[in-house]
Amino acid sequence: MTELTAQIEFSILYWIQDVLKCGFLDFLMPKITFLGSAGLIWLLSAGVLLITPKHRRVGILLLAGLLAGVLIGNVAMKPLFARERPCWIDTTVQLLVSVPKDYSFPSGHTLSSVIAATVLTAADRRFGAVAIPVAVLIALSRLYLFVHFPSDVLAAAILGIVIGVTVWKLGGPLLDKFFTEKQNRKI
Repeated sequence: MTELTAQIEFSILYWIQDVLKCGFLDFLMPKITFLGSAGLIWLLSAGVLLITPKHRRVGILLLAGLLAGVLIGNVAMKPLFARERPCWIDTTVQLLVSVPKDYSFPSGHTLSSVIAATVLTAADRRFGAVAIPVAVLIALSRLYLFVHFPSDVLAAAILGIVIGVTVWKLGGPLLDKFFTEKQNRKI
């Protein structure tokens, strides 16, 4: 990260701390971020979708997207970029959550949330009407809580859209073909 980039990113984070920080958000944001921890809310959503025959296909694609996100974001990119978190660099900001132990880039919470929101929106706009605001709140919580730089969140959002669209457009037809062939074998 260049000196100018670091200054811009920290100025955004400090603005959030100086202007937006309040008791209500201090209470709310850790709970919102918890929903995205280990993709919790999205895994629960996939589980509900999997047990409903009408939405099983969406549940499978959602799980596939989340798995791709973990492999690409957490397993490959975080160690590759090894970016320090803002809370590791400036330890004077009091955190409302435990200090994360893994690297910062890209934001895993944001990545899983945007993948889920993309897949769910592609499946049904009504799902998206709920998933998109939740994903946005989870992403913003990471900045509010001073555990990610804005570029971590932005890059994760872009990557999440790419993964979500790819899973939907490529995985959907593959899944349909699999189920059609499986159904044809039963006949």
